[in-house]
Amino acid sequence: MKSRWQLTEVGQCLENVFTDLDTVFALQGENITHDSVSDVIKVQHQNVNYYVKRYTSAGKGIKQFLGKSRIEGEWENLQWFAQWGILTATIIGFGLEKKWGLFHRGAIITQEIPNTLNLAQMAEQSNLIDSDSVRVISQSLSAYTRKIHQHGFIHNDLKWRNILINDKFQVFLIDCPLGDFWKGRMLQYRIVKDLKTLDNHAKKYLRRTQRLRFFLDYMESKRLNADSKQLLLSLLRRRSRRYDKRSNLSLILRDLY
Repeated sequence: MKSRWQLTEVGQCLENVFTDLDTVFALQGENITHDSVSDVIKVQHQNVNYYVKRYTSAGKGIKQFLGKSRIEGEWENLQWFAQWGILTATIIGFGLEKKWGLFHRGAIITQEIPNTLNLAQMAEQSNLIDSDSVRVISQSLSAYTRKIHQHGFIHNDLKWRNILINDKFQVFLIDCPLGDFWKGRMLQYRIVKDLKTLDNHAKKYLRRTQRLRFFLDYMESKRLNADSKQLLLSLLRRRSRRYDKRSNLSLILRDLY
């Protein structure tokens, strides 16, 4: 059995709380989520909340035997976000254990970001009515999305539940175990997929003009130009096969935006 457990600089003061993987897997706390691969509990220490995500499998299906484990992707990608200047959860500790060279278990601990709701919760509670707050959130989220894509990185799960908003309307990207780097045509294909995932929720709660403004901010453009039209058409064609490169853009915007 080969075990690796590391506390970050921020987490060093919690060495007696999150000592090693045995300690982490023995922790009891408020159950947040649970599935066949992992569980998440919330624990409190000295009035500070921490989220403990524990994996008992490297992934689902054949993916558990290929490439890096989900837990490795989880902590590596949050570190990339922080390096790129994207607000995210503070990592306290992380590590994994292998048995006979194969993944056995692993965990990551992050500190709670206070006074936040995920974007889906905000929408369901009708807290996206204020156009000024929507504009602030949209600008930050479009900048974050553009930044990760410019680095050749794809989130692969850009659902609104993985985007936190605090009471100052600051945006945080969290929960990204499936994110990875891509190149060439596959990068472009997956960029469209990321944008489509974001828009799946947006079309339920935002006006057409707000959704189009997000797209223009992402493209760093004040109006649709040749590049933005091409990307927009690619995005819309994923939703409906009846549009092609010769389709009238105004017709597509009217029908879908």
